[in-house]
Amino acid sequence: MLPFYRIEEGVLMSIEKSIELSLPVVYKVNQAITAKQFVELLAKTTLGARRPIDETVTIEAMLENANLLITAWQGEALVGVARSVTDFAFCCYLSDLAVDESVQASGIGKTLIRMTKEALQPKCSLILLSAPLAVDYYPKIGFTQHNSAWVLTNVDDLK
Repeated sequence: MLPFYRIEEGVLMSIEKSIELSLPVVYKVNQAITAKQFVELLAKTTLGARRPIDETVTIEAMLENANLLITAWQGEALVGVARSVTDFAFCCYLSDLAVDESVQASGIGKTLIRMTKEALQPKCSLILLSAPLAVDYYPKIGFTQHNSAWVLTNVDDLK
């Protein structure tokens, strides 16, 4: 049984918010998903605006080269993804955390994070870049902010 959930009559319910989900949520570790499934989920989240959802080759590479993928399913519908690149021992970059807006605030995102962390060795740090609208969320669930992270997206900017 998942840590933040209880099952009543086949319906998975969040203990924290008591939001009833119409179908049980099933979580899978490293179950391959298609680029189409991933793009369709991203389009149902605010993350879709910041991911290259119209670039199939890039999306396919993102999926093929991630080495830890936790997914959440309601029936045949993909409702959540935690896509990471990790060495499993020292650091794990949680590159994409996406939950369908129709089931947000039901604990799916937190469970995806928990399952990602549990797949790592205990001392492995989980690192992510927050979506602008989620900046206030991560401290509430136990993340600490790191103020010396840097991003280089274009090699021509390297001086």
